[in-house]
Amino acid sequence: MSLADEIERLQALRDRGALSEAEFAQAKARALGGAAPDSAAPAAAAPPPAPAARGAAGDSFLHRLRRSTRDHVIGGVCGGLGEHTDLPSWAWRVIFCVAVLYFGVGLLLYLLLWIFIPVATTQN
Repeated sequence: MSLADEIERLQALRDRGALSEAEFAQAKARALGGAAPDSAAPAAAAPPPAPAARGAAGDSFLHRLRRSTRDHVIGGVCGGLGEHTDLPSWAWRVIFCVAVLYFGVGLLLYLLLWIFIPVATTQN
């Protein structure tokens, strides 16, 4: 890819809003072979937060996941998944029922989650 193509690609990303002005300036400076401008240096010094650092205590999704004590049919796995994801608990129940049709994968997965996910101690 030529230098002109690279600059055009960066400009298109900036126009779509995928790159901020500081990111565009830094990437353009890198493409031209020079150092990043001073205005972009502080933004580059702070790395973005890791995906696992979400949540109040920095716990990942799997560490926060708990089985529900109020929305349960069998073990509370689907209720817990419903509380921690965008899908409601009934959708998780349908997913597991459909997955049972595939050689029992849904049942095996549900049993493993039932064993390894702890029960919620408090409800918000």
